[in-house]
Amino acid sequence: MSKPLKNWNAVKANDAWAIFKVMGEFVNGYEKMSAIGPCVSLFGSARTPQDHPDYLLATKVAEAIVNSGYGIISGGGGGIMEAANKGAHIAKGVSVGLNINLPFEQKANPYIDPDKCLNFEYFFVRKVMFVKYAQAFVVMPGGLGTLDELFEALTLIQTHKIKTIPIILVNSQFWKGMMEWIKNTLLEEKTISPEDLDLFHLVDTPEAVTEIIEEFHQKNGFQPNF
Repeated sequence: MSKPLKNWNAVKANDAWAIFKVMGEFVNGYEKMSAIGPCVSLFGSARTPQDHPDYLLATKVAEAIVNSGYGIISGGGGGIMEAANKGAHIAKGVSVGLNINLPFEQKANPYIDPDKCLNFEYFFVRKVMFVKYAQAFVVMPGGLGTLDELFEALTLIQTHKIKTIPIILVNSQFWKGMMEWIKNTLLEEKTISPEDLDLFHLVDTPEAVTEIIEEFHQKNGFQPNF
């Protein structure tokens, strides 16, 4: 019986040291992100090729956001994340990449500002940075990671754990099925409230994205969270 107990004590010791690693990531992230100024977090698939319409659209969306006075925060990798940083780079704006260490897919794209490329071991720490320092969330087509980030942001706003900011879904055709399910299943089953549908917008153009962001902050007053 001594061997399992010995192993369990080792696990507990590793868990204790992991707390310091988590704290270190938070401290580093807060210090760097608090200095960058107002930004918009742009989410989307890491698997979208460079010649895909969504990649091209994400680049234009990021350019438009920068031209409206905001920087761009992306997940730091390829696909839509690369397109977001590329758009910010083209528009000569702030280009932040929150890179995550993964055994596949993820490596920092070349359009991130060299002093604004942050590397994370923990997804939950990285998601805090996405949320805490964003004046809006722009969500392009993506997979499980994108959906995770989208619904966490919606939940935090719904439960008043963070202040309300615009959540904008780009490419209405891609999101059509999800929207129908939300309305026809979640709303019908009363697992959400009708007002929850007001938490996000569905658009198709860069101009619509920036219009929503600007209108929101003009109406509610700009409240920096950096």
